[in-house]
Amino acid sequence: MRKLRNIIIVSLLLAIGLVFYCNKKIISASKEKLYESMETLPYNKVGLLLGTSKYLSDGRINLYYQYRIDAALQLYKAGKIKYIVVSGDNSRVTYNEPQTMYEDLIRAGVDSTHIYLDYAGFRTFDSIIRLREIFGQSKATVISQQFHNERAVYIASRENMDVIAFNARDVNQNAGIKTQLREKLARVKVFADFIFHTKPKFLGKRVNIPE
Repeated sequence: MRKLRNIIIVSLLLAIGLVFYCNKKIISASKEKLYESMETLPYNKVGLLLGTSKYLSDGRINLYYQYRIDAALQLYKAGKIKYIVVSGDNSRVTYNEPQTMYEDLIRAGVDSTHIYLDYAGFRTFDSIIRLREIFGQSKATVISQQFHNERAVYIASRENMDVIAFNARDVNQNAGIKTQLREKLARVKVFADFIFHTKPKFLGKRVNIPE
């Protein structure tokens, strides 16, 4: 019984240590590439808007979604980006993150010809790789909350892509605690993806984004 208990304790400590290591590496690698000020943010032709559900399970607007849309509009209207690639999950007929973002951006005044839809951005990893492989962009500005941007920028750096990020407004700590816990596990998964040479679920035909 004592041996089993010791094994469990050691396993838990190793798991905690792994989460701490992955988290620290991602934060350290991305900290110089995150921006919150419009004034200091460099221009990039393309902004990569990472998707999430527009509505919560109780029908309320998901603030993570709303704040990302707001940030993308800020960058577009300020001339910090020219085109927006909206990347999200469209794994079911009844669920289409890219289309929802596309429609909301157009309603807010973005030229439809300046928006490109990535329907196979099932994970952040897929969105980053597909940005290069499908949309031909190795340089871009990612748009999401800071915790999400850190992971996206780290993935891009491992792929030798010149990617920076603009931090959308975050959700208050109590509302976002579940998301933050899930993020810690997602950071461990990033390292597993590179160890096991994971590929995006789908690639496909190249899409040309003009200058």
